[in-house]
Amino acid sequence: MSQFEGIDKLLRDHPFFSGMKPDYLELIAGCGANERIDAGQYLFREGEAADRFYLIRHGAVAVELHAPGREPMVLQTLGEGEILGSSWIVPPYRWLFDARAVQLTRVVGLDAKCLRDKCEADHSLGFDLMKRFAPVLSARLAAARLQLFDMYGKPGERRG
Repeated sequence: MSQFEGIDKLLRDHPFFSGMKPDYLELIAGCGANERIDAGQYLFREGEAADRFYLIRHGAVAVELHAPGREPMVLQTLGEGEILGSSWIVPPYRWLFDARAVQLTRVVGLDAKCLRDKCEADHSLGFDLMKRFAPVLSARLAAARLQLFDMYGKPGERRG
């Protein structure tokens, strides 16, 4: 895939936007840009402004949780065809986790303010995006829950 292809084509080919109306894809494409993230580079850090939403085209990104006195805990590793970041759509628009490329990663980065403004101007677009985000958020919450069981729980051990 050439890096010069239009953002609208990259959106159309990404599973997250499968079946979305072409006019919505054109609107969203106006907020996008191709980005390259080298291995080890952070896409964002906890507490920073959530100013982007990412479509992973190639590579892998670890979503990490930091706790004082501990090594970062990888909650999930995301790859090609997945999305990264939902804090841009939920006030106060701050990242809740860190995201670090674990290998060379190529993404489409979508400007959060641009997207929020377009969703505000066209509530049908916003509703379409929320319907696409809800299952992703639910799955990510379930994955985080399982990671916490691994971290704090031992099979057969009961806490009082």
